[in-house]
Amino acid sequence: MPAAAPAKKKPRRRTPRQIARGVRRRARRAAGRVRRIWRRSLQLRVVTSTLVISMAVVAVLGVFLMQSIATSVLKSRELAAVEESRANIATASGYLAPQTAEVADASPEGGSGGQAANPVDSAVSALTERSGGRYDVVVFNEDGIGDGRASGKIDYASIPARLRDKVKASEEGVLYTQPVTLRYLGTKAPESGLAIGGKVNDSYEIYHLFPLNSEETTLLAVQRVLIGVGVALVLLLAAIAYLVTRQVVTPVRLARQAAERLAAGRLEERLKVRGEDDLARLATSFNEMASNLAVKIHQLEELSQVQRQFVSDVSHELRTPLTTVRMAADLLYESREDFDPAAARSAELMQNQLERFESMLADLLEISRYDAGAATLDVESVDMRDVVLRAVGDSEALAERQATRFELRLPSEHCMAEVDSRRVERILRNLLFNAIEHGEGRDIVVTLGADRDAVAVAVRDHGVGLKPGEENLVFDRFWRGDPSRARTIGGTGLGLAISREDAMLHGGWLQAWGSPGEGTQFRLSLPRLAGTELRGSPLPLVPPEVEIRRAWRGHATPVMAPAVAEVGARSLENADAGGFDVD
Repeated sequence: MPAAAPAKKKPRRRTPRQIARGVRRRARRAAGRVRRIWRRSLQLRVVTSTLVISMAVVAVLGVFLMQSIATSVLKSRELAAVEESRANIATASGYLAPQTAEVADASPEGGSGGQAANPVDSAVSALTERSGGRYDVVVFNEDGIGDGRASGKIDYASIPARLRDKVKASEEGVLYTQPVTLRYLGTKAPESGLAIGGKVNDSYEIYHLFPLNSEETTLLAVQRVLIGVGVALVLLLAAIAYLVTRQVVTPVRLARQAAERLAAGRLEERLKVRGEDDLARLATSFNEMASNLAVKIHQLEELSQVQRQFVSDVSHELRTPLTTVRMAADLLYESREDFDPAAARSAELMQNQLERFESMLADLLEISRYDAGAATLDVESVDMRDVVLRAVGDSEALAERQATRFELRLPSEHCMAEVDSRRVERILRNLLFNAIEHGEGRDIVVTLGADRDAVAVAVRDHGVGLKPGEENLVFDRFWRGDPSRARTIGGTGLGLAISREDAMLHGGWLQAWGSPGEGTQFRLSLPRLAGTELRGSPLPLVPPEVEIRRAWRGHATPVMAPAVAEVGARSLENADAGGFDVD
């Protein structure tokens, strides 16, 4: 039977929390890109600032202009409405005048005596014909409060009670105005308007209701024009700011690019000078600076070349007389037993100083090779355990004279790496000699660790230690932490400087840690494959016991300290399985 087809794996559904986390991560990434662009672009900042300030100014001016125009339009409309209302009130006063008894008797109900039987209806009809549909009129009789006559379909309830109270309490000939909302009895929608009220013959109230539709339409059109002009003005100002800043930023950007190329070693880089303005003078000054800098660098290169050549020549030339002096010193040293004690001691001192002189000449020659860029590697695959053991073996005699003992912590398996074993042994010897001289007779711990990509050797002493900031100074040439302290083993002062150069030649690191009273640890980290980039070290730079002690001091619950100590002990036993990052 044919084998069953494997079931397709269903895609894993993401939870809402994971989706939210992804959204936040993308938002932070986008915000980070925007911040980087904002920080790096002067032109963007200037244009954006101009745009924001222009928008604020245009908005303030637009609001001010709109309010001024609206006030002017409404004020003129109000004045015209008041004048027309005053004329209408004068006309209505004739219809609403009190009648004599003879006129009342001579006029039958619904008669034709010049006035209608109901003067309110007559006044409303006359004023409505006069308005031509431009406004509405409402007449109230004080004898029937709340009862009145309205022209058209206006709802006389549109007149606010506050305005009526003012009109009732006023004298004849005084007009009051108030903005209102006009309501109609049909399906017509309410609209904004202006109510003007006055008293007639001390018995009637006449209100003119003027709609403001045309004024609102005019103001809306003006508002649209102002918004359009404001947007166009803001965009125009932004474009002007862009063009102006471009004229300034472009030469600055060219100067920055030229400075970067100049810093990269292209000393022939120059700027084009156009015009005579400040930017042109800046370009001229930059070109003069670049020319002077090129001359100074050329002079320094020549001086450095002369110095390197001088050191190399002196080192080579000193070898011939040194060989002769060495032969004579060896002869005197072998015959020292035949001399008196003072002469014998002088022969021993001369022998020791000649050995130191030879070591210094060798170091000077090595330094001159590094300065000249002539140092090369002789790479081979070796077991780093053998390299460490050879370096320790070369240092044992000196350690015995200083009553110092080595404690080795090496992995049980092979620890292969592509290195120049001669240079690595020299690094380790220099580290061991330094630890012996400053270890004050205490044990020196040598730890070898490795991971998939790197190998590391740590040399730990328990001597005087280093003060803060001295962990980088120790690699300077002829540097001494305590100038008054004499060299007990006759070092040249170039060992650690040469060791750092050897480590850098391998593409590795040589780092130091130290603390007063806690000793010093040097860590050499090298890539396992020659030419690969070193990203981390399998050993910590700070000794594990120091970290454990600091954790014990700063821990809130001392019950956790044994667990920390156990972890530290395991890390020491399994140093080859580490994976510490750069300190």
